[in-house]
Amino acid sequence: KEGLPDEPVPVIEVLRKEDAMQFPLFGSASLFSLYLAFKFFDKDMVNLVISVYFCLMGTAALTATFSPIIDSLLPKKLREVKFSKEIKINHPLPEMIGGSTPWDLSIELTLSDFIALVGSIIFSVLYFQKKHWTMNNILGICFCLQGIERFSLGTYKTGAILLAGLFLYDIFWVFGTEVMVTVAKSLDGPIKILFPRSLIPDPESGKIALSLLGLGDIVIPGFFLSLLLRFDAHNAKVPYFPMNVHYSFPKPYFHSGLIGYILGMATTMFVMIKFNAAQPALLYLVPGCLGSSCLTAFMRGELGALMEYSEEPDEEEEKKEDSSEDKKKDDEAKKDN
Repeated sequence: KEGLPDEPVPVIEVLRKEDAMQFPLFGSASLFSLYLAFKFFDKDMVNLVISVYFCLMGTAALTATFSPIIDSLLPKKLREVKFSKEIKINHPLPEMIGGSTPWDLSIELTLSDFIALVGSIIFSVLYFQKKHWTMNNILGICFCLQGIERFSLGTYKTGAILLAGLFLYDIFWVFGTEVMVTVAKSLDGPIKILFPRSLIPDPESGKIALSLLGLGDIVIPGFFLSLLLRFDAHNAKVPYFPMNVHYSFPKPYFHSGLIGYILGMATTMFVMIKFNAAQPALLYLVPGCLGSSCLTAFMRGELGALMEYSEEPDEEEEKKEDSSEDKKKDDEAKKDN
């Protein structure tokens, strides 16, 4: 079976080593900025701004997640229905930041995109009004899926650098300061998955007690596990990594990494319940994911192959792509003239 040629190859943004090294620094800056915002500004106003932002981003994430599902349920004729529109917008921006020419917006939606978009807008409006924990989780899961789908760690070494950096980041901000816990409890948005401790509301507050798991504890290991899955596909000589979930090939690295993640998460929950205190999940998830994958590679005699595996584009290919894009721009400029 030669892959799935009818399906478009998803565009994946590749993370480089430099990005992985800087990630904990940018994450720390963002986290501390939120902490200062909650400390010195009105909490409700900060949450209002953040809620509006997440509703807009959530609409996009929901649309991207559910559009393929809706498309698979539609008859073939309806799948081919498309709405397209080209819009030119004149704007007052200065020339130095893109105001020299009007913005050309090209909008193309399939019927499934349109249905998903309308449903996503309705869902986001309801979430903004209700803020129910189940709706929060749906948005959070969509953010996780879209993040994992659209980003690649590039190499195993880059993944190890990222996980090691965030391992230290998580320990410092949870154990060393009150910043992480304060932001997690104060921020009212889908940056965490919520779990009810009991289905019976508290008699005094009337609210259900909830435990939380940050999306970073899902997305970051998710990047790593998806890299292991693609490495399995590479080893199995799969010519095109398919979107078809029924496509079967051996997945030793993915399965071992997944087991490591589950054991790490179980350890996190055990320690949290045992000591009744917030725990940095990456403290347990990082050793679980890195240790299990390295152990699997060592036992299979593929440690070198795992370390050398790369999804980063070659410099020559990048130069060819850049030159072809420049040529297209020149041709378009000549046509306009």
